[in-house]
Amino acid sequence: MKFLLVAINAKYIHSNPAVHSLKAYAGEEYKEEIEVVEYTINNRPEEILAGIYRIKPDAAAFSCYIWNRRMVEELTEELYKVMPGLPIWLGGPEVSFNAENILNKCPEITGIMIGEGEETFRELFRYYREKSLGSSAGAGKGMEEIRGIVYRQGDKVFRTGEREPMNMSEIPFLYKEPEDFRDRIIYYESSRGCPFCCSYCLSSVERKVRFRDRETVKGELQYLLDAGVKQVKFVDRTFNCSHVHAVEIWKYIKDKDNGITNFHFEIAADRLNDEEMTILSQLRPGLVQLEIGVQSANLHTLREIDRAADMEKLKKVVSYIRRGRNIHIHLDLIAGLPYEDYESFRKSFDIVYAMEPDQLQLGFLKVLRGSPMYDRAKRYGLKYTSRPPYEVLCTDWLSFGEICRLKRIEEMVEMYYNSNQFTHTLPVLGKAFAGPFAMFEKLADYYEEKGYFVNSPSRLYRYKVLLDFALCYEKEREDLYKELLTYDIYLRENMKSRPDFAKDLSQYKKLFWDFYNNEIRLRELLPAYGKYQPKQISRLTHMEMFAYPVWETGGNMEKLEEEEMVLFDYETRNPLTNEAAAVICAAGRRHGG
Repeated sequence: MKFLLVAINAKYIHSNPAVHSLKAYAGEEYKEEIEVVEYTINNRPEEILAGIYRIKPDAAAFSCYIWNRRMVEELTEELYKVMPGLPIWLGGPEVSFNAENILNKCPEITGIMIGEGEETFRELFRYYREKSLGSSAGAGKGMEEIRGIVYRQGDKVFRTGEREPMNMSEIPFLYKEPEDFRDRIIYYESSRGCPFCCSYCLSSVERKVRFRDRETVKGELQYLLDAGVKQVKFVDRTFNCSHVHAVEIWKYIKDKDNGITNFHFEIAADRLNDEEMTILSQLRPGLVQLEIGVQSANLHTLREIDRAADMEKLKKVVSYIRRGRNIHIHLDLIAGLPYEDYESFRKSFDIVYAMEPDQLQLGFLKVLRGSPMYDRAKRYGLKYTSRPPYEVLCTDWLSFGEICRLKRIEEMVEMYYNSNQFTHTLPVLGKAFAGPFAMFEKLADYYEEKGYFVNSPSRLYRYKVLLDFALCYEKEREDLYKELLTYDIYLRENMKSRPDFAKDLSQYKKLFWDFYNNEIRLRELLPAYGKYQPKQISRLTHMEMFAYPVWETGGNMEKLEEEEMVLFDYETRNPLTNEAAAVICAAGRRHGG
């Protein structure tokens, strides 16, 4: 018997914990009879089809999400042609809420596992295993006795009874062979469910939260720490919904920090208490990153989507965490929510931008079947794409044209803000506009006018594009913007080919060489380069001259009385932004890193 579990991920770096959890829960004694294969949406469908055909499974199941639903539909249709009679099952949030419709539409699908799948799959696997063994098998459950499925029998479709929520501590650990997940994100689940009832989210369907035993969690995290995995991403919907749970886990990873592993948590910032914030302030820079769903700053919108939020406390908490300079903060906004028009979204954006997150995710509402938002769509005049990802097209408050404009602004935010490549230029440029949203709005218009959305500039040419854009508004500050962009570009990498806008350094060559030959001063400013000779250090670092204090952020940027010599130290980098340390040579001050 060979039961094949198929995952199609959004990217190679992602993994699919669902299929691995199904296999693990089925039992160690069956691990040779259950095979997991993982592809990405970038694989050609015919390549996946051929791979499945070579395995020759006796039954197959596909894990379905909004990012892979179309590809799964295409694959199962073709798989049914080349392997007639193969039982084909689906599972996952994308198919759990309209199972009967899918079966009526897709004759190639045998059945669908609904909701939590571990126990359901184990019984389903045993059903097919015993069927394959024939009369020698023991009496097992018939299909109609397996709870949590919708299945086809002849021309009819049947739904069995619902399955009780699982005990989280009974689910086996998925990563006993961490080398199988090397160079991938490790997704870890310490709880299921969410105490909130946000109308756009499928987690609102089950408000009861079930936790994995904390001692078990600690042991499993220690295993991953010992393996030296790069990132563990907790998929808990609101990690800090239990203060006891959050405090104990955060204390553990603080005490057991291996200096390598990064942990990602999705939290409700306004629920953090003093003890939690104190622990977070003590963590190694880069140990933890926090994702905080703000979604909107419009209080009417937040009430309408059943989202409880204390915006003032949220601002204070984010400000507190930012002051520690040790945690990457990711804030989310959603466009297309009820009662949020274009101007309201502008205000929400400016409020969240002012919190200075490391990343600002500008997302668009997905109307997911099974969520309350799906049932209320007509009430809001909410139109969305008929196929995955079911993304908003327009609402009673936002036109399709405004959604398109927000899409272009999103691209600018991703390219210029979330890339962390323009951290000193953007704060200065932003002062030329009524607000940050207005800046990205005008930048999007500029891209549209120049045709850059069609012929996208290369990563390095974006610096020149931003310079040209800035000069449309502040031509008189050309020298300042050239220096700001030069500073930003060398913070990221030791460029061998200088950008066209950077000043000619030929007149400073002797000054630079004298600095590198002053070994006492060199070792004082660059202690991490002890094993290198001055000539080697000159190649591994970079020197630049600046007439403005571009290493400061938020200042007036008045011209200096004398030019400053700045040394970029690429051995010392900021663990949150990956920026090199910048040493102001005359004063010996270090910025960043």
